[in-house]
Amino acid sequence: MSIAKTYSPKDFEDKWYQYWMENDFFKSTPDDREPYTIVIPPPNVTGVLHMGHMLNNTIQDVLVRRARMSGKNACWIPGTDHASIATEAKVVAMLKEKGINKKDISRSEFLAHAYEWKDKYGGIILDQLKKLGASCDWSRTSFTMDPALSEAVIDTFIHLHNKGLIYRGVRMVNWDPQGLTAVSDEEVIRKEVNQKLFYIKYQVVSSKNQDKKNQEPQDKESQYSILDTQYLTIATTRPETIMADAAICVNPNDERYMHLHGKSVFVPLINREIPVILDEYVTMDFGTGCLKVTPAHDLNDYELGQKHHLPVIDILNDNGTLNEKAEILVGEDRFIARKRIAKLLDEAGHLEKVEDYKSQVGFSERTDAAIEPKLSMQWFCKMSEMAGPALDYVNNGDVKLIPDKFINTYRHWMENVKDWCISRQLWWGQQIPAWYAPNGEVVVAKTAEEAIDQFNLKPLTYNLQPSDLKQDEDVVDTWFSSWLWPISVFDPTVCGNPEAKGNADINYYYPTNDLVTAPEILFFWVARMIMAGHEFRGQAPFKNVYLTGIVRDKLGRKMSKSLGNSPDPLDLIEKYGADGVRVGMLLCSPAGNDIMFDESSCEQGRNFANKIWNAFRLIKGWEGLTPALSKGEGESNGNVNAVAIAWFESRFNEALAEIEANFKSYRLSEALMATYKLVWDDYCAWYLEMVKPAYQQPIDRATYEASIQFFERILKVLHPFMPFLTEELWHDEVFGNREEKDCCIVAQIPTSAETNDKLLKEIEAIKQVVSEIRNIRNSKQISPKEALNLAVKINSDIDYLAYTNIICKLANITEISKTDEKIACAATFMAGRDEFFVPLEGNIDVEEEKATIKKEIEYLHGFLKSVNGKLANERFVQNAKPEIVANEQNKKADAEAKIKILEESLVALG
Repeated sequence: MSIAKTYSPKDFEDKWYQYWMENDFFKSTPDDREPYTIVIPPPNVTGVLHMGHMLNNTIQDVLVRRARMSGKNACWIPGTDHASIATEAKVVAMLKEKGINKKDISRSEFLAHAYEWKDKYGGIILDQLKKLGASCDWSRTSFTMDPALSEAVIDTFIHLHNKGLIYRGVRMVNWDPQGLTAVSDEEVIRKEVNQKLFYIKYQVVSSKNQDKKNQEPQDKESQYSILDTQYLTIATTRPETIMADAAICVNPNDERYMHLHGKSVFVPLINREIPVILDEYVTMDFGTGCLKVTPAHDLNDYELGQKHHLPVIDILNDNGTLNEKAEILVGEDRFIARKRIAKLLDEAGHLEKVEDYKSQVGFSERTDAAIEPKLSMQWFCKMSEMAGPALDYVNNGDVKLIPDKFINTYRHWMENVKDWCISRQLWWGQQIPAWYAPNGEVVVAKTAEEAIDQFNLKPLTYNLQPSDLKQDEDVVDTWFSSWLWPISVFDPTVCGNPEAKGNADINYYYPTNDLVTAPEILFFWVARMIMAGHEFRGQAPFKNVYLTGIVRDKLGRKMSKSLGNSPDPLDLIEKYGADGVRVGMLLCSPAGNDIMFDESSCEQGRNFANKIWNAFRLIKGWEGLTPALSKGEGESNGNVNAVAIAWFESRFNEALAEIEANFKSYRLSEALMATYKLVWDDYCAWYLEMVKPAYQQPIDRATYEASIQFFERILKVLHPFMPFLTEELWHDEVFGNREEKDCCIVAQIPTSAETNDKLLKEIEAIKQVVSEIRNIRNSKQISPKEALNLAVKINSDIDYLAYTNIICKLANITEISKTDEKIACAATFMAGRDEFFVPLEGNIDVEEEKATIKKEIEYLHGFLKSVNGKLANERFVQNAKPEIVANEQNKKADAEAKIKILEESLVALG
C-alpha cells in the first residue's frame, strides 16, 4: 500500500478498531492456553470519559494487549455499575423536568423511567473507551443490575444473613440530605472548610435563677467570662443544633469548672434545662474546655450520650430541614437556620463572639452535600470476621499491592474495620430481601412465599399470605454488588453459594490476574472483593493490584470539571490521536504516584508517532532503489553496515530485557520510556543514520532486509502502547503479503536474547566520539558539510579504526589516524581513557580560541575550588550520605581531567 506523507491518525484509527471487532480479536473463550484476565473497574452508568478513566483503561489495555501477544488467552471484561445514588439523582432530575415528582409515582413506574434513562445514556462511556483502543471482550459486557447479577446480590445477602454476618439495628450513620440516603464511611469525602466558631453562653441553673427559667436573659450588653458563675460559654460551629443538646460536658479535672459539678444549664432560646456531666473525653485546652453534647447529630456525642444515659433529640428532617422537635425555625434548611440562630442568639445576649475557623467537614461523594450524622434503623454487614483472611492475602503476598507503599494503609484499615452500613434509602438498586409481617416481625428470604414459610415456623405468626407481607423499601449499597464483580461476571450462581463448583468460565478465568484501580477505593472496593472472593471461592479474586495515581494539572490541582482544568479526553484524541494520548498519559504515570498532566505530554506522544511514521517512510523509500536490491548486486556494501546491524541486534535485545523487567515489576511508565529511547534514539537517531545510503544511492539487500526486520520487531514491542499506528504500518507490503488475520494485535511479542556486551560498550564509545566532534563543530561554528580529520591516542582496548566507516559517515571525517603525540592547533576531547584530536588549523582564529580556552579553565578552577571546599569540610564528609560525597569526588575528578585537557590544548595552540 502507499503510505501517506504525513501522519494522520484519523485516517485509520476507526478502521482498525472496526476490523479487530469484526475478526473477534478481543473475544475470549476457555481453551488450553494460559488465561490472562482483567475485570474493568465498572464505571458508573452515569459517567462520561475523564482523565482518570483514560489513564486507568490505557494501563489495562497495555497489559491485555501484551498478554495477548505473549500467547495467553487474554480476556478483559467490560461493564458498568448502576451507581444507585448518582443515577437516582439523574432520574429524579429528569422526572422533575417533565413535571413528575418521585413521591407521586410507584416504585415500578420509577424503575421503568430509570431503565429508560440507563438505556439512553448508560453506554456512553463504554463507546468512548473504544476510541481509546480498549480491547475489551464486548460480548461479555455486564451491568451490575443485570438480572443474573442482581440475583447474585440477593443470594449473597441471604447467605451472609443466615451466617449471622448481616443484621438490622439503629446506629449512627452518615446521612446524605440531598440523596436522602445513608452512605458508608468510605463514600464521605473530607474537605477543609472555612467556617465560623460561635461562642455561645448557656445560663447556669442556680437557686437564684431557678424561678427565672422561663424569663428572658439579661441584655446583650452584659459581659460574661468563661469563669462567670452565672454563665457557661461553649464554642461550636453548629449553633443550629443547640435545640438538640442533651448535656454540657466538662473534664472532671478542669479546675475552672469544679463549681459546676452537679449543676445544670438552660439551652439558649428554648430554655430547656440540661445537666452538666463529667467525662475525661473532653480536652481541657481546646476551645473553652466545655462540650455541648448532641447525641442525635454527632457520632462521638452519641457514644458519650450512651455512656451517660442521655436522651436523643433528633431535630432534623431527612432533607436537612428543622423539624418540630427543634421548637423554633421549624421547616428551615439547616444552613439558613445556622445564620438565623446566630442572629437570635446575638439579639438575646447569648452570643459572646464569633471567630473564623477551619475544620474538616464530610461531604457525600455522589451529591457533594454536607453529611449529617444521623441515628437510623439500617442494615449492617459485620466486617471483622471477613477482614482477617482479606488481610492475610496481602500480608502473605498472595495479593500484591503495586506499589507496596499502600500495604500499611490497607493493613490499618483492615485492622480497624467497622461494620458496613449496606442499606440505602433509594429505589434504584437491588431491593433488600427482608419481609415484614403486620406485627413488625422481619425475616430474610428470596421471595414472599419463602418468607411465609419462615413466618409460619414462628409461634406468634401464622396463617399469613404473601399479600400480608411488606418488603423492605431500601436497596443495598452499590458496593454490595460490585464487591462480587470478579465472580459474578463469570458465574453469578456461585455468589451466596460457597459449595457451588461453578461453570467452565469461572473455573478457567478465576482468579483474575491484574486489577487496575485508584488508591481511594482500596478499602471499600478492593478489600471487599478480596473478602467476597475468599467467602465464595476460597481464593482472592486477583493476584496483583496496580494502583494508579490521581491525575492533576501542572499546578498540582486535581483535575475536575468545577475547576475547569480537565481537558475533554475525546478532544485530546481528536487533536493528537489515540496513540499520542496513550503515550502522553503513560510517560508521566508511575504506579501509585500522582500524575502531573500537561497537554504537552500528548504532543510528545504525537511527535513520537510522527517520528515512527517518518522512519518507516524513509525505509520504504529504499525499496525502489534498484538495481541494488537485485540479488547479487550491491552486496559489496554489505560488510560496510555489518557492524551497525550487529550492534542494533544486541541493543534491541538489551532494551527488550529492560522492557521485560519493567513489565514484570509493573513499571509501565519506565517500560514505555525504554521503548521510546530504543526507537527514537537507537533506531532512528543512530542505526538508520549509520546505514542510510547517500541521497539517491542504492542500498544493499542485507542492510535493507535487516532494517525491515528490525522495524517489524519494533512494531510488535510498540503495539501494546500504540495499537493503531502499529497495526496500520504492519500491513504495508514491504513486510510481504499478510493473511487476513496476520495482524499486529496477535503477533508474537519478541523476547530478549543474548547480547554482545563488548560491541555495545564499544559503540557507546563511538557514539560519544561522534557527539564530541559534532559539539566541536557547533562551538567552533564549522559547517557539518566541511570534512575534518581525526587522530586518536588509544589508551584502551578499543580499536577505533575498526569503526572508521561509522565515524567518518556520522561525523563527516575524511581520515582517522593513530597518534602517540599531542597535535598542535587541534581541539581535544576524551572518550573514556582515549584522547582525540581534531586538527583545526585554518578553521579557527587561534587567538580567539586561546581566549575561549583560558576562560573555560578559569571557570573550572572556580568550580573546583567550590568542590574542594565541600570535601575539606569534615562535617560535610561525615554527615552527608555516602553517595553525595562520592558525587562531589566525581565532580572533582572530572573538573581536574577537563582542566588538564584544556591546558594541553592551550599548549598545542602555541
